[in-house]
Amino acid sequence: MKILGIETSYDPAKSRQVGTAGQVKPRQLILGIETSCDETAAAVVKVGSEIEILSNVVASQIKLHRQYGGVFPELASRTHLENILPTINLALKKARTNFAELEAIAVTVGPGLIGSLLMGVETARTLAYSFKKPLIGINHLEGHLAANFVDKNLKQIEFPIICLIVSGGHTSLVLMRKLGNYKTIGQTRDDAAGEAFDKVAQLLGLEYPGGPAIEVAALKSRKLELKIKLPRPMIDSEDFDFSFSGLKTAVLRLTKELGPKKIQQFRNEIAAEFQQAIVDVLVAKTLKAAQKYQAKTILLSGGVAANSALRKKLEAETLNSKANFLMPPKNLCTDNAAMIAVAAALKINTKSAAQEFNKGWQKISAQSNLELS
Repeated sequence: MKILGIETSYDPAKSRQVGTAGQVKPRQLILGIETSCDETAAAVVKVGSEIEILSNVVASQIKLHRQYGGVFPELASRTHLENILPTINLALKKARTNFAELEAIAVTVGPGLIGSLLMGVETARTLAYSFKKPLIGINHLEGHLAANFVDKNLKQIEFPIICLIVSGGHTSLVLMRKLGNYKTIGQTRDDAAGEAFDKVAQLLGLEYPGGPAIEVAALKSRKLELKIKLPRPMIDSEDFDFSFSGLKTAVLRLTKELGPKKIQQFRNEIAAEFQQAIVDVLVAKTLKAAQKYQAKTILLSGGVAANSALRKKLEAETLNSKANFLMPPKNLCTDNAAMIAVAAALKINTKSAAQEFNKGWQKISAQSNLELS
């Protein structure tokens, strides 16, 4: 049997449902769907004493948007429409399962580009209705945090937790006192770190996305005679907020002073200093927050969390504190659906589980400016 072009092998008589308290049977399988920006993603996770990823499929749009130097929203939405059903179908196939065996469907409901979000949310609503499956709406940022819990025994995670979320659209510090309990204690006042990477990459003549391009260029730095010192915005401020627009402007002024030939000559050195400035600020603020709130665990998450310099420095600095340090593998830092399914699995283990599962497809909607709460 096919619904929406997806091979289902669906038999309503065999479909298992979530219990009234949100408790599920062994081999609990959750389908995750993520379309908040320019990646069409679907994944299946299995939840037991640990959370295991059975499949994680991402249809990337990077090549399509590279010509614009960033994400072109209308193009992203149209491409999601083309990719979403084949991506879901492939995720189910790789996991060797079907809708009859799923306990629930999870989908990103925000924040993100509204057109992109709608592609995922409306598809998930249709599937949940068609297969009579519980539908769980997930905050994209909560998904990034949840990526840290894959293959971990949740009983070993110690609270309170300080979480650094750093991506193209977000740079935030979040305090977690227990699963599902989030308090944003700091965030960017202007550009997110990932956005600053993209803009500076353009100034240096590097490709989109800027983060990976700057990281590669920084590795080639030979520390030539040009002495470059960029600011570390708000690194000594009393709060936990960030600001990267001034850093971006400093690079703009530097490139105007140097001119095209010297930009090409010293591109790698500028990239290295810019990257280090970002890393220094992120690490300093995170450690300051961990100390204030006596965090027992520090988490790193988001697309920029794939940056090797950031991962190495934050891990090394955490060794000097009493906190444990967790970060996802690099393939779970950038947008993916496994993190959305994992976030849904964590919700099952909270007191709000029954409420989440009873929402149904009718009450799930896309919210482009959704806050983490």
